[in-house]
Amino acid sequence: MAMCPICNSFKELEIYCSECNSRLEDSGRVSDFLDPYGHYNDEETVKMGDGYPDTAKDQICPHLMYCKNCEHNEVKFVQEE
Repeated sequence: MAMCPICNSFKELEIYCSECNSRLEDSGRVSDFLDPYGHYNDEETVKMGDGYPDTAKDQICPHLMYCKNCEHNEVKFVQEE
């Protein structure tokens, strides 16, 4: 089973805001915001309800990125390894 290198702290995202060019902070998986108890479910169940139809099939993990400077949000899809 593939694992997200960001969720498991193997790697760190370095992405910059498209609005103000400040470094974005990783706020975690999108599913954590959609379901506060989602972390109790297995990964495949969580992916079925994360709002992105291909996350399980393509083995990607959607992360919510946040800019503290201008409050811009965007989702970055991380390839699982």
